[in-house]
Amino acid sequence: MVFDFSSLQVRYCTLELLSMSTKRGPAYLLVVIYLGFISLGLPDGSFGLAWPAIYPELGLPIGLAGTIICLGTLLSGSSGFMSGRVISRFGTGRVVLISCVLTGGGLMVIGLAQAGYVLFLCCIPLGIGAGAVDSGLNSYVARHYSGRHMNWLHACWGIGATAGPLLVGYFIGSAGGWRAGYVTLGGIQLGLAILFFMSLRLWSLVPEKAAANDEVAGVLAPKAGANSIAGWLSMLAFVLYVGVETMTGLWIGSILIVGQGFSPSLASLCTAAYFGAITGGRILAGFVVDSVGNRRLISAGMLMALVGALLFALAQGPVMVMAALLLIGLGFAPVYPGLMHEVPRRFVAEDVSIVIGRQTGASYIGAAAMPLLGGWFAQYAMQTLPYLTLMGAALLFACVKALDARTPLPKRQ
Repeated sequence: MVFDFSSLQVRYCTLELLSMSTKRGPAYLLVVIYLGFISLGLPDGSFGLAWPAIYPELGLPIGLAGTIICLGTLLSGSSGFMSGRVISRFGTGRVVLISCVLTGGGLMVIGLAQAGYVLFLCCIPLGIGAGAVDSGLNSYVARHYSGRHMNWLHACWGIGATAGPLLVGYFIGSAGGWRAGYVTLGGIQLGLAILFFMSLRLWSLVPEKAAANDEVAGVLAPKAGANSIAGWLSMLAFVLYVGVETMTGLWIGSILIVGQGFSPSLASLCTAAYFGAITGGRILAGFVVDSVGNRRLISAGMLMALVGALLFALAQGPVMVMAALLLIGLGFAPVYPGLMHEVPRRFVAEDVSIVIGRQTGASYIGAAAMPLLGGWFAQYAMQTLPYLTLMGAALLFACVKALDARTPLPKRQ
């Protein structure tokens, strides 16, 4: 009898690699997912920074940026709404991979654009890709990882949203200009797509965590369907949250410079404090959410945001304004990731991806609509904008409490 030692060695190595990937797969994939959300944040804010260099070079009116952003936002929302069924059919890994290719290609084409219509065409792959990545990664993390990682996932978006404008700003100040900045952003996205391709098999190795959270002392939690009142409340919560967060961040500078006479440098510092508090708050929330619970942390955050919004409406002077914005940012921090991560505990398993997709789409609707509403208030009564933040935060609190009532946690025996 002759033994084929080479074949035996190959089989042994293959089994060992499979064992290692099974054990370490969740950790490896989590790093890839974090990088995916950093890349999702990179283009956000970059366009506004690059626009002063783009519009004169392409001979476009300065106000066209609003139309382009609105179109991209609506396409992202549509993609989010549809992503649930697409992900259910093709799998998260494949959908995220194709989405990264779309966004990377769209960013690179913007860097090569020679006419304004190209920017509108690029909204199609960028919007579809961003909405699908957002929904896909949120859905996967909600079902497979703890609340800690959901909070850190959204902190990664903040890192990307901060790094993107810095990267594009660096290129604008160099010989490469805004075009080199966008080509670089596109290259980063395409590089990430390669990483997603290499990790495709890992998506099926991570066990779902949601089932372990459904039972408390042997009692199953009641679950709602995607088309129930709870389903519509979950969408409304995301319209309100993302709308208020975006509107507040967009108009802080105008409120402080035009309404209160702050210097641009002081206003920029206050704006940075707001976004920094959201990012830092999500990092901190990751350390406590598993022991405190999503719902308690969300409620505490919304109450903090309400106090901050009231202080912002009444604030006079930089100290009070800074304190108010820090409270609002820290309060907002756990709301989005907490609501996302709570979906598997609120809704039946087969509707989880659908609900998260709808929530993602709803968030883009809020991001498009609320800043426009804020613009109307800014045009006629700038001093009322902080009260709009306060009203939006109050409506959000009421909406989430109604959602909690419709999807109660199981009672301990």
